[in-house]
Amino acid sequence: MARGFSKAIITGNITRDPEMRSVSSGTQVCSFSVAVNRNFRASDGTQKESVSFIDCVAWGKTAEVICQYAKRGTGILVSGRLEQHSYETKEGQKRSRTEIVVEDFNFLGGRAEGGSSNYSNDEAQEEADIVPDDVPAESIDLNDVPF
Repeated sequence: MARGFSKAIITGNITRDPEMRSVSSGTQVCSFSVAVNRNFRASDGTQKESVSFIDCVAWGKTAEVICQYAKRGTGILVSGRLEQHSYETKEGQKRSRTEIVVEDFNFLGGRAEGGSSNYSNDEAQEEADIVPDDVPAESIDLNDVPF
């Protein structure tokens, strides 16, 4: 029998402030949702956009960092495994839900664009005061960077 493999990688914006809770063992759990946009050309030639809302859950230290630094609108790249839950509603209807269990993540964008940093303001200022010798004095336009 073949061994299973589950991996999902998405990038988008967090749709609501992450919610932190802890389970009975004391482990921290953070839940949030990511909006993933997709642009495509319809059969009639018009440009269309589709949005998917993907539920994500992070555990432990990962959960703490996401809840501390992320908020609604923060750009994030998430990778993890897919997990499906089945349940029955009070009315007796069977439902299922698929979410990404976060194994790794990166915040996207700079602080001015709503992105976050793992540094305090004091640490960031100290770092900004250090200028390497090989960096030109004029500002660098990030649109000119080829990657």
